[in-house]
Amino acid sequence: MDQISVYIFLFTGFSDWEISYLTPELQTSEKIDLKYFSVDGKPIKSMGGLTIMPDYSIEQVTPDQISLLILPGGAAWEDNSITGIDELTEKLHTENKTIGAICGATTYLARKGYLNNLNHTSNALFYLQNFAKEYNGANNYVDELAVTDQNLITANGIGPIEFAREVFKKVDLHSEEKIEKWFKLFKNGEWSE
Repeated sequence: MDQISVYIFLFTGFSDWEISYLTPELQTSEKIDLKYFSVDGKPIKSMGGLTIMPDYSIEQVTPDQISLLILPGGAAWEDNSITGIDELTEKLHTENKTIGAICGATTYLARKGYLNNLNHTSNALFYLQNFAKEYNGANNYVDELAVTDQNLITANGIGPIEFAREVFKKVDLHSEEKIEKWFKLFKNGEWSE
């Protein structure tokens, strides 16, 4: 069985809770090869104070290795201080590989123009307009916690469970029924057989 390679980009101050529902399910699946990378490959401290040693630096990552790229949120996206990821994301986007962005990371996709012609969401429409002056996608903004359209998954920062569900669907992690059971458990505390 060919594994699906999911790569998560880490940077100082990334919002660790935004990927906290996503990563355990991906990590424990035999279908998924989950890897973490940063610009320089050095340990990264999250907003919550977790120190993580990435598997790779960005120089060690090529687009053909990645099936799905996850961009967690964090204030660094808002002030546009993250550098070194443009070439990789551009190649992935051009090759129609899936990119998932939550919270502040949606401003990055908006600045790149990726959201202009696809349905998408974020923390709020005014949020995208404020932090991504290049953004022209207001007509495609959907006021939901997570939205998938073609090769892009976007989510509000308060929707990490919805974000995880969209990623699980995209990679066919489980059956639709099992994904919905998982969602109801973590969203509503509903356990079903």
